[in-house]
Amino acid sequence: MISDAGTGDDPRDGWFPESVAAGYDAPGGANAPAVVTPAVDVLEDLADGPVLEFAVGTGRIAVPLAARGVAVSGIELSHAMAARIAGKAGGEAVEVTIGDMTTTRVTGRFSLVYLVYNTISNVATQGGQVDVFRNAAAHLRPGGLFLVEVGLPDLRRLPPGQDTVPFTVAPGIGGGGYVGFDQYDVVTQQFTSNHVTVSPDGTGRFRRIPFRYAWPAEMDLMARIAGMSLKYRWADWDRSELTAESTKHVSVWETDRST
Repeated sequence: MISDAGTGDDPRDGWFPESVAAGYDAPGGANAPAVVTPAVDVLEDLADGPVLEFAVGTGRIAVPLAARGVAVSGIELSHAMAARIAGKAGGEAVEVTIGDMTTTRVTGRFSLVYLVYNTISNVATQGGQVDVFRNAAAHLRPGGLFLVEVGLPDLRRLPPGQDTVPFTVAPGIGGGGYVGFDQYDVVTQQFTSNHVTVSPDGTGRFRRIPFRYAWPAEMDLMARIAGMSLKYRWADWDRSELTAESTKHVSVWETDRST
């Protein structure tokens, strides 16, 4: 079921319109069982009651989590993305509200709020990211948990004078291909993710998405501002230790149990 929180804007004008949503559930990559299942395992283990997913997207995580008997709600900015949840087997179990995860409130108190797959970085200002933490805390019951999965900025690969790091170069079958690269501004902590796709007939498409990176310590401060403290920090969903070689982190903050 999808309800509208009345944001006043058409979410399809954002970074995840129909043209993106149409291919978002393609097999492999982020949708591969080897990627989805470990995340769902951890979320199920942490859940001790209803859960809320910020930026629920097409239900890549929410639908399989709901299939395990967890009561899942979601907030999603893009109508095009959210519309695909109901079409999935079991998708009707996920209650989705259209809105901005920095401000949109849904009814209920949750044991867990989670935000995965780098989506915190889609909020491209520090103030906006703090608002995400505050909104998560506002939805949590005492002792509730807020989980974020996000990549660590690849700044160690930047030699002096360079601001760009390629992350994918993939030739296409029958010609064409795909190139992806991130471009960093280390002063503002802004970066853009750039995607160049060329079809076999030579037709090209360029897509550029703005992000903001934040180090784990900065997120700990955001959590503290929102009244939460760090409970767990892992390098991945396998709960491995975060090290200097880690490329992402999965962090969990806890609200005060006495409030």
